Formats: sequence, structure tokens, C-alpha cells
Amino acid sequence: MKIGQLSAATDTNVETIRYYERIGLLPHPARTDAGYRSYDESHRSRLAFVRHSRDLGFTIDEIRSLLDLSDHPDRDCSEADLIASRHLEQVERKIAQLSGLRDELSRIVGRCRGGLAGDCRVIDALADHSHCGHAHQGPVTL
Repeated sequence: MKIGQLSAATDTNVETIRYYERIGLLPHPARTDAGYRSYDESHRSRLAFVRHSRDLGFTIDEIRSLLDLSDHPDRDCSEADLIASRHLEQVERKIAQLSGLRDELSRIVGRCRGGLAGDCRVIDALADHSHCGHAHQGPVTL
């Protein structure tokens, strides 16, 4: 299949497919006589693995390690379990951070009484961290 067909089959942008090839997550395909990339089922399957892993928030390095394990089915899968367990811990920490941020924003919004911006409780809380009821730190990245 051509790159456009692989893109449609996996719901992956063509540039993303080319990027995954450049960084080695997806092997370079054969080329037709006309120079077009020619992908097969193994490319579709591998790209689906990468896409699903990215959808779950795994990093490129984590995916690279998981693919390496997948490419060597005789290896012990404890490394895959370790990678997934560490990722789950990160997700749980982010959920806790987001929960705290939700509670703080809810509290700030709940203090708003309307009126003039000069008397706005939302602006006061954002301008002076001491008005916050929660010790949050920096933005949460997902």
C-alpha cells in the first residue's frame, strides 16, 4: 500500500509516518519502480502499535523499548511490565495534580460574585498565590 493508504488505514498523518520512519520506529518500506513507498501489513501492524502506545501517553523512548521487546518474542516480558508500571505511576501522579487543580479552580470560580473587574475574586486569586487554598506547582503536562 502507498503512504496515503497506510495513513487512512491507521488514521495517522502522512508526515507522522515519515517522522516515525526517520527516527526508526517504523522500518523504511520498499520502493516501487516509480519511487513510491510500498508498505505491507507488518508496517500497518507496527504503526497501529505505535499509535495505540502514543494514545496511551507512552513516550517515544518507551515505545522504542516496547517495540524492541516485541521484535524479540523469546525475551522476558518483565521489562514491558516495568515500563507500563512506571508509566501508570506517572499517570496517577498527573491525575492527582489535575484533581488538585480542579478543586482549586472550582474554589476560585465559586468565590466570584460578579461585578467589576477591580473587585474580581478570580483576578485576585490569580494575582496573589497566597489567596489560593492549594499548594499547586507549575503547569501539568500530559
